[in-house]
Formats: sequence, C-alpha cells, structure tokens
Amino acid sequence: MVQTILFLCGLAIVVGLILAAPLFKRLRRNHIRDRPFPPSWQKILDRNVPLYSCLPEPLQKRLRSYMQIFLAEKTFTGCGGLSITDEMRVTIAAQACLLLLNQNERFYPRLSAILVYPGAFVVNATQSLGGYVVQEKTARRGESWDRGLVVLSWDSIQYDTMHEHDGHNVILHEFAHQLDQEDGTADGVPFLACATDRTTWARVFRQAYEQLQRDVQRGAKTVLDAYGATAPAEFFAVATETFFERAELMQRYHSELYDVLRNYYQLDPAHWS
Repeated sequence: MVQTILFLCGLAIVVGLILAAPLFKRLRRNHIRDRPFPPSWQKILDRNVPLYSCLPEPLQKRLRSYMQIFLAEKTFTGCGGLSITDEMRVTIAAQACLLLLNQNERFYPRLSAILVYPGAFVVNATQSLGGYVVQEKTARRGESWDRGLVVLSWDSIQYDTMHEHDGHNVILHEFAHQLDQEDGTADGVPFLACATDRTTWARVFRQAYEQLQRDVQRGAKTVLDAYGATAPAEFFAVATETFFERAELMQRYHSELYDVLRNYYQLDPAHWS
C-alpha cells in the first residue's frame, strides 16, 4: 500500500513537471526578453545585417527580442581554429531569427548548435552515377543537418553582408532548410497548419520549380539561382534567399511564388524602404 502511494505521488510529480515545463520555458524566455539589448550588439546589427535597417520599427523590436532568446538557447562552436565572437553570433542570430517572425516563437526546436568555420569546409559527398556509388570531397559554404546542427562559413557570411542584393545568403539558405526539416523530411515544404495553404504551396512551388528547371536547361537568365533546380528542398531555400534579397524582382517575375512566401513568412520585403 505504501509503495503504491509513493508510486502515485512520484507519478503525480513527474506529470506535474511535464505539464509545467511550457510555463517555465515561457517565463524564462520572458525574463531573457526583458533584458536590455546590448549596445554592442546593436552596432553589429547596424553594420552587418543590411536587412535589419529595412524592417519597420515594430519588426526591428521583435527581431531583437527573438535574437536574445536564440542566443541564450543555441550553442555556437568555432571549427578549424576559429574563435567565436559576438560579431559572429549576433550576425548569424539576426538573420536566422528573421525567418521566425511568423513562427510563434518556435526558435528552431530541432536545432541545438551552430558550427562556424573560418572559410569553406570540405565534406565527403556521395552520389550515384550509372549504378555506381561515388564518394568525393566537396567544398561547402554551409550545411543544415536534421540532427540539430547548422554549419556555416564565416568568410561566406562576410561576403553576403557586402552583397546584400545578389540573391545569395548562406544563413537564410541553411536556416530555411531547418524550417523545411522540422517535420523530419527535407522536401521543400515547411510546416503549414492550414490545408488550403498546403494545397496552394504544392501547386505554386511545383510550377515554379519545374519552370526553373526548364529555364536552367535552356540557359535562360533567371531571378532564382540555378541551384534551386537541383531538388525541391534546395528550391525552397533558394526561393527564401531571393524573397528577402531580391524581393521586387521576385514579385515582378514570380508573383504567385512571392505571395505564397509572403503569406508563410508574414513579411513583405518588396515594400520595405
């Protein structure tokens, strides 16, 4: 009898802790959000994240609060002899959190760490050729793993900072993959709660993806980078880069695709000053 009572008491405590966990998380995040935003971080934002200055003031405020939580919860690790600095952390966090402004503070729940190399890093890539499996070493600017890691090149991030309208942004690209991978599958379709949104997404993205493939095959000039034609997952990541960095061009030449991304991200960069 005593053992049964002790078991039930223990079970009640465990259940109580599980039920209270979301409340504790919310209170902890509110405490982090209430901290003053460091002036040194603001200087980095102004210097390294051109998109920040384009945001309306309410979105700037929300982005800063999201960054504080992101930086408190995610681990940054330098690789290849690189020492992580606040400049690196703030620059990465700002652009990663830009994609979250519609996400109800989900903060990439599967992501635990960001690895940063000083330059391009080499990975072992595997591909099938004519029935044979070939392994080769390939240089990468970034990678997103479904096991809770994003890998980035700091040299590439610095280059992107200086070329903010070329449609290439390794941070936006890899963190778009994280959104895509939240359901465990990298298929170019992030989580969409509404069935109508899923239907519209499937139609618009399929048409735009197939059009990009045709344009690349015939050598036509494209607003979206040709790399997006390699796979649906890459198309979503490339489309995200283009949405933020070449918004007016995307709206002009791919209006339906722009509208779908505007609905998903709840942002309208084509109308930012």
